Amino acid sequence: MSPPLPTSQRPQHLRPWDWTVPRVAVFLFLFALGTLLWLLHRQEIEEQKATLINDMLWVEQNLDFQLSRHQEQLQQLAQDYFAGELAGPRFDPHARSLMLNSPGMVKLLILDEGGALLRGAPGTVADDIGGIALRPEPSRQAYILSNSTGKAAFSPPYPDEGEFFFDLVVPYFRDSQLLGTIMATFSIRKLIAEQVPWWFAERYRLSVTDAEGAVLGSKSNLKAGKETLDYQISFEPPGHGLLLVANAYRTETGLWRNALAVIIVGLAIAVLGSLWSLRRHVQRRLEAEQALSREHAFRKAMEDSLFTGLRARDLDGRIIYVNPAFCRMTGFSASELVGLSPPMPYWVPEEYDATLTAHQKVLAGLAPSEGVELPLQRKNGERFDALIYEAPLIDAEGRHTGWMGSVLDVTERKRAEELARQQQEKLQLTARLVTMGEMASTLAHELNQPLSAISSYTTGCINRLDAGDLPRSELREALGKLAAQAQRAGRVIRRIYDFVRRSEPQRAPCNVNEIIEDATGLIEADARKGGVRIVQDLFSPLPEILADRVMIEQVLLNLMRNGMDAMQATPSDRKQLIVSTVLDEKGILVSVADHGSGIAQEAAAHLFEPFFSTKPEGMGMGLNICRSIIEFHKGRMWVDANPEGGTVFRFTLPREEA
Repeated sequence: MSPPLPTSQRPQHLRPWDWTVPRVAVFLFLFALGTLLWLLHRQEIEEQKATLINDMLWVEQNLDFQLSRHQEQLQQLAQDYFAGELAGPRFDPHARSLMLNSPGMVKLLILDEGGALLRGAPGTVADDIGGIALRPEPSRQAYILSNSTGKAAFSPPYPDEGEFFFDLVVPYFRDSQLLGTIMATFSIRKLIAEQVPWWFAERYRLSVTDAEGAVLGSKSNLKAGKETLDYQISFEPPGHGLLLVANAYRTETGLWRNALAVIIVGLAIAVLGSLWSLRRHVQRRLEAEQALSREHAFRKAMEDSLFTGLRARDLDGRIIYVNPAFCRMTGFSASELVGLSPPMPYWVPEEYDATLTAHQKVLAGLAPSEGVELPLQRKNGERFDALIYEAPLIDAEGRHTGWMGSVLDVTERKRAEELARQQQEKLQLTARLVTMGEMASTLAHELNQPLSAISSYTTGCINRLDAGDLPRSELREALGKLAAQAQRAGRVIRRIYDFVRRSEPQRAPCNVNEIIEDATGLIEADARKGGVRIVQDLFSPLPEILADRVMIEQVLLNLMRNGMDAMQATPSDRKQLIVSTVLDEKGILVSVADHGSGIAQEAAAHLFEPFFSTKPEGMGMGLNICRSIIEFHKGRMWVDANPEGGTVFRFTLPREEA
């Protein structure tokens, strides 16, 4: 997980009003949409109401016209009847024709001036009662009112056999003398059913109600449902508190408008859903951008903190990327390097061929896994050693698009290695000097023997020469021994000189068995003093190998001396140091085995480390130097436990015959 970045490096977030404005816009959009729908609904209601009022006025006028026409027809009927034009059988056809053409008229009565019933239609009039005995009461009141006023009058509605009726009473006067009265009875139900057109009934339910709201008759071609609008108007005539009430039903136009409203609402919901989805998408994108910015800042900080130079090249070898560490390393800026093709400005001119060969190997996919070490130069001409590792550059789709190289400035490391090598040589010299000091007494004793022998031989020869009894053959033999002892003393001095002299390793043909014999000769005096017997088990003949004789001898002396020190507490009969050689296909194996106290397993793991020693007075550098010498000769050194007790140091020397 990327660490949190400083506030100054964080990406800019949305300002508070960046989301407030869209929210306010959405709220205003919903408010406007709701207002529009409400206005449309109100407009629809107002239009429907206006239409209803117009239709009701038309119906009311139609009924008023019909009743007025009925009144006129009854007046004409009365005039014709009392003029004698409809006497006898001529009345009935005329009355039936009148009733058939008068919607709602169900009965017709003709009364004389006293109210006696003269004629009636339809059927017989024997059951009808005229005059003030008219029944029902509303009819009688209308009769009295019309006779008293001399004008036509309508009776209040009254029920009869499940229906409601009203009467139209028309008096007939001639020369101001009442001659009779015509009374027509109308069924409210039939009147509405016959006078209200079909198209009105398709839109509304028309009802006739009294003053208390009781429905006296109604007409509708639609089933009763939820009314959305109603309107009432006085039913004049006949009056008496009657009302015409119309209830509107939903129309197809309203359904379409509602459907349109539903579509608009649906589209609004879709728009809101889209806005919400867009908002989530924007939020996720912002989160992704912020995460990408954090990751970029983190990687940039990590990249800036690197000391390893990174350099990316395409498949043609053209530089496409360098990091700040590489720029600092070479002294060139990224703009100066990106886009360049070989030869690069940081290549060393005198190493151009080697650098170009390494470059071509990389492009061919043959870059060594252990890296390649090349000298490069900075912009100011300063040279430095670089260790370069190359790896394929793979893009997000898995395609090989180039090569990524990590460049390490190993100049300081090489300097350190050289310094370490020089320090090691100094340590080796110091070790040799220490060893020389330790061997000083031994060498003095070693030199004393040949010198003593030379002195003895010389004294003996002089005495025999003075006595004159020295044969020539004996003199020759004595002089030969003198020369041998002098050569022995010279070799001892030369060994000391070569051992102490600081010189570069000089590998030359030599025989390992002879080196062992010389080393044994150097340390033999100390061995005798310590009661140690040195046994040589040498393979013969051994081929000569290329080695530094003095260094190998130093290794043997150090191992032999360590073995002798390890056997200080060993019984004298077991103080035996065995030096052996074995030849195989890989080379020569040299072993130095003692019967000492052995080495603990924990100490064996650190035995060849610098300044580690199991001896209180030891410097801890002897074995480290020995192993370095053997590795210098491409050999290997290790230590094993001696099965017979003690330790066996072994080292190998490769078989590089001279």
